[in-house]
Parts: sequence; structure tokens; C-alpha cells
Amino acid sequence: MAQASRLGMALTVRRRFTIAQVNAGATIAAAVPGMKHRLVDAHMISVGGAAAAVTTVDILATLSAASRKLVTFAQADLAENTVRTLVANGTVLAAGASFTQNDANTAITIGKTGSDVTTATHIDLILVYATEEFATDAA
Repeated sequence: MAQASRLGMALTVRRRFTIAQVNAGATIAAAVPGMKHRLVDAHMISVGGAAAAVTTVDILATLSAASRKLVTFAQADLAENTVRTLVANGTVLAAGASFTQNDANTAITIGKTGSDVTTATHIDLILVYATEEFATDAA
């Protein structure tokens, strides 16, 4: 049997997360039953001050039941009121892996690596992603 992917439309979500939410981890795009999320693009903006103390602020997903960092934005790049883009400032997985489908029925989340984020009050996130179904054809 051949495998075929039914592509979904690109979706955009813009959320303002408190630093407490980033430090604890929060959902950006909720799991959709039977569907897989795939990263398309991302932007981050530090609000209320530059992000401090943290190593990276991360966009996370799940593949093969293991957490993976789709994109990381370094603390040094998270200056106050400055738009940081995936292309210019983000670090992605090798060989384009950040842009592949994640596990079905799993969310995309925000989190951090290292110490808790300090100084800033919020992180604004603009995430572009696709929600796709992976189906089996009878061909």
C-alpha cells in the first residue's frame, strides 16, 4: 500500500505568553485527533525587557514519542521589542528535520532550556504551522 499525505492549510497563531507560562511550558497549537502538525515559520518578540538568564526559548514538538526542539531562540537574540525570525535568528534541527511532520495527536508547545527566563514580562510568538493527515491509500 502506498502512503499519501493529505496537506492541510497553513495556520497562523499569535500568542502572548507570560514568562511564567514559558518557564512552565505551555501549549501553542493543541493536539488534533488523527492529525500531525508541521512547522512552517516562527517569530518571537521579548516584551517588557530583554529576556535574561535563560539559555534558549524553544518551540517543541514530539516525534517517535520523544520531545524535539523544532526551533530555539538564544537569550542574546531576545532583545526587547525586536522581532526575531526563524530564518535570521532561530536554530533548527539538522537537514530540515524541523519542517517534517510530528507525531499524530500531539501538540506544539513553548518552553525553555536552562534557567528560568527573567527580566522580560512576556514572549510574543507568531507560529505558522500546517495540520496534516497521514493516510493509507488502497493503491
